[in-house]
Amino acid sequence: MSERLALVSVVVRDYDEALAWYVGKLGFTRVEDTPLGNGKRWVVVSPGAESGASILLARAATPEQELRIGNQTGGRVFLFLHTDDFPGFLGRLQAAGVRFDGPPRIEPFGRVAVFYDLYGNKWDLVERASRFVKPGADAG
Repeated sequence: MSERLALVSVVVRDYDEALAWYVGKLGFTRVEDTPLGNGKRWVVVSPGAESGASILLARAATPEQELRIGNQTGGRVFLFLHTDDFPGFLGRLQAAGVRFDGPPRIEPFGRVAVFYDLYGNKWDLVERASRFVKPGADAG
């Protein structure tokens, strides 16, 4: 038996503006965009072929769901995006005008930069310490 986390829903205001941000600014790939009728779509984006879970862009359909746009976790970091090229990916995000919550920093687990998606959800861009620190070396 094999299980894996396949999708995480992100509540969005509009499918196309969300696609423009995730594909255009983050560089994600549109995996699927299937019409379901009545303006509803099954829209999936992914950072890459071997990324693990993908994101289902779920358009808010009720006033209660609209209240959750941009604050799905009450202000905590919502999603964690791992990279093996922290400086390169960080530079691409900065060049695309992505908003950050302070400068990048080194933590015991690795390099991290907190950024916001187009709606205000917080993300961590992370490069694990094992990717850039040799065994036995100081991560700081």
